[in-house]
Amino acid sequence: MRRFLAVALAMGMALAGVQVRADAVQTGHGLSAFGDLKYAPDFEHFDYVNPDAPKGGSLTTVSTAATGTFDSLNGYITKGDSAAGVSGDENLIFDSLMTGAADEPDAVYGLVAKHAEFIPGKWVTFQMREEATFSDGSPVTAEDVKATFDLLKTKAHPGLRLALRDVESAEVLSPHRVKYTFKEGAPARLLPMLVASLPIFSKAYYEEHDFEDSSLDPPLGSGPYVVGKIVRDRFVTYERRKDYWAKDLPVNRGRWNFDTIRFEYFKDHGPALEALMAGELDLREEFSSKFWATQYDTPAVKDGRVIRDVIADGRPAGTQGYWINTRREKFSDPRVREAIALAFDFEWSNKALFYGLYNRTNSFFENAPFEASGEPSKAEFDLLEPYGDKVPQTVFGDAYEPPVTDGSGRARRNIRRAQGLLDDAGWKLVKGKRVNAEGEPLEVEFLDDSASFARITNPYIQNLKRLGIDATLRQVDRPQYQRRVKAFDYDIIVSRLVFSMTPGPTLYTYFSSTAADDPGSFNLAGIKDEVIDALLEKAQEAENRDDLYTTLRAIDRILRDRHYWVPQWSKASHTLAYWDRFGMPETKPMLSRGVLDTWWIDPAKAKVD
Repeated sequence: MRRFLAVALAMGMALAGVQVRADAVQTGHGLSAFGDLKYAPDFEHFDYVNPDAPKGGSLTTVSTAATGTFDSLNGYITKGDSAAGVSGDENLIFDSLMTGAADEPDAVYGLVAKHAEFIPGKWVTFQMREEATFSDGSPVTAEDVKATFDLLKTKAHPGLRLALRDVESAEVLSPHRVKYTFKEGAPARLLPMLVASLPIFSKAYYEEHDFEDSSLDPPLGSGPYVVGKIVRDRFVTYERRKDYWAKDLPVNRGRWNFDTIRFEYFKDHGPALEALMAGELDLREEFSSKFWATQYDTPAVKDGRVIRDVIADGRPAGTQGYWINTRREKFSDPRVREAIALAFDFEWSNKALFYGLYNRTNSFFENAPFEASGEPSKAEFDLLEPYGDKVPQTVFGDAYEPPVTDGSGRARRNIRRAQGLLDDAGWKLVKGKRVNAEGEPLEVEFLDDSASFARITNPYIQNLKRLGIDATLRQVDRPQYQRRVKAFDYDIIVSRLVFSMTPGPTLYTYFSSTAADDPGSFNLAGIKDEVIDALLEKAQEAENRDDLYTTLRAIDRILRDRHYWVPQWSKASHTLAYWDRFGMPETKPMLSRGVLDTWWIDPAKAKVD
């Protein structure tokens, strides 16, 4: 679902290459944020696929979002842990009216919809393909599209509901024609692409099943795969639909080549790596720098049967870090949060724990063209200046970056700075402990559901204790962790949020005051800032990419200045290990790994069952 929030909901809209009046009806085979569509109406396939890729064989892997557990096949609700493959970047079972191109940052092309007609900011109508069917053979109709919207608008995860706030209604015009109407004054650039990217559920199915139920009953989908065998918390399997109605459309040629895709679940890194080397997994993405540097010296790697590959990742790196819950009074002062952040010694961690493989994250939009740097541009200054003293003066200087240490592990300068900040914030050192005016100790609990981060967090805790902060690490099981995070019942957690190249409504669920009090939202720090709220609105109203990026840089400056999170690290690549049995296109998509939908089994390397 996060991929859906970060990409499908994040896109804007403009008719490709046509200058028309704002109140004129426009028509297109695709929708784009600000400029021309890359692919013409008669395109045959995306450039990053092999249109003649053979079908067959199987891929067994680990979900990039696997949590070690799952109890639901609905990835669009708050309740439960959804299995891989049912939503987001790994959605295999639901089609949408239009679908994105992984080599174009802000465009979608017709899938269930043949084309769209719209008046920007008012409404959009989609003409659907009559041949579209669900996996049981029943037709996909406008009634299904409307029923899906109604479910998502009222019962979905709060992030989805918030993103859909400016969509007034969905209306059935004919069996295969549906119209979305937008609220007056809604941002014209965003909403048509938003609704075009929604999954399409079966109305009949959810008339008999509770949408909000955390169930392992396979939902009825219209996409390239259907749910196969499942063992809860162990694996989920998907079988390719040989009768998939859209397999020959331009947006699907050369894609969805594996007959079977299976996601295995593991509690930690070690067993997953062992399964790869034993041949129980075909492919695994490695997220541990220590494992990548030390655990792949195996016979299978040495003789070339298992390939270690580093492929470029052109997407923004996101905002991985320790998120500080400002809903708790002890973290309400930004000086306290800055002091906590200063105790994290990235340079030491990178040298001692990560084998120098990472770069420090500084921005909430790391590795994106809208990352703030240096002093504000004139456009940024003009945008921020009218808010007066609601914007701290420090925002008008260089964008905040964490100070660099010498990597020795002592970080004396940072510790001294942190001590001064805590003193100024009223947390005095009494008998080696930081206490407030009421004598209450400053306690910080790091909440986690995996032991893998302990080697990073424990040294950080020791630095916090040097400041007199009573810091601890609590590890809980995944279900308890999920419940606590959704209820905002934590001091500090680790998480990574991602953004598209054209962020849109997803920004609300990450940073808006509305989302701060909405259980299950991704506003992990509880950010409530009226200037941020106003800038979020301006970002949605931006009429060109320059204005959007200026607004996002201004948002980035304020967020960094307020120390809502302790930035960690990033790398602009995927580290993959896989058995040498795959074929892959010569061109890798800029904005995707491309593994699930563009790779195939190479008959010359492996027998296809």
